[in-house]
Amino acid sequence: MSEELKEIAVTDVLDVSVSVGSALGSGSAPARGSRLSAEGVSLGYAGRTVSEALDVRIPDGGFTVIVGPNACGKSTLLRALSRLLEPTSGSVLLDGKSISSYGAKEVARRLGLLPQTSIAPDGITVADLVARGRYPHQKLLRQWSEADEAAVVAALQATNVTSLSGRLVDELSGGQRQRVWVAMVLAQQTPLLLLDEPTTFLDIAHQIELLELFRRLNREGNTLVAVLHDLNHACRYATHLIAMKDGAVVAEGRPTDVVTAELVERVFGLPCIVIDDPVSHTPLVIPLGS
Repeated sequence: MSEELKEIAVTDVLDVSVSVGSALGSGSAPARGSRLSAEGVSLGYAGRTVSEALDVRIPDGGFTVIVGPNACGKSTLLRALSRLLEPTSGSVLLDGKSISSYGAKEVARRLGLLPQTSIAPDGITVADLVARGRYPHQKLLRQWSEADEAAVVAALQATNVTSLSGRLVDELSGGQRQRVWVAMVLAQQTPLLLLDEPTTFLDIAHQIELLELFRRLNREGNTLVAVLHDLNHACRYATHLIAMKDGAVVAEGRPTDVVTAELVERVFGLPCIVIDDPVSHTPLVIPLGS
């Protein structure tokens, strides 16, 4: 494998767990507590502070969704939780240790990240890209195994891209590419999965398809954290919701407990009413017109 592809597999898309069928593995996590947390972290870029003294605990076995307006610090927090951004102060803990104390491969076996944007090498096929997700599990002399093959096949099936496996990634539509990147992450099999705007570029049918997949992974024992822009999707699928504004956590908890018209107006500046979703019985935000 080229160094370029190793970099993609380990540092840009760190790796993820899955349990859609036995081939994708099982995400085991402690019954209580938080194996991933940020304690007093301050975050920023190029001298600009985004968040200060931020405390966040990701509930084990939950599907946590982070919401908030553009540039409020959602993706910055996710990057810090995945070790792609080092806090200027405070620490991110993974399984009780500073995440910076782990090597890249060890992090990649414990935690996976789907970033906002990913760039595939020119000329790579869908099947080859998804197979790169197995890199964190490879040893120097280890050959490709039946378990590796099964994980890739299951990931392709779970994201409905099996029929694209022989296609070049750079020939695909934006939505198809996004599903292929998700498949790569699923092939990597870790119990923690971080997703930065995973439904970007997808039509509504494929958005729901992916969100249902993530819900299924969560119910099978995996811990998920996602940044979503659609507040109603967040309310329907999250077991734990974190609302952010100006780099700070404004509210967190079960969507039914925290999502109110007052909160939506405070966070997004959007007058609305919040009613009961007749299908999911979760909060449904209805914007008010002028």
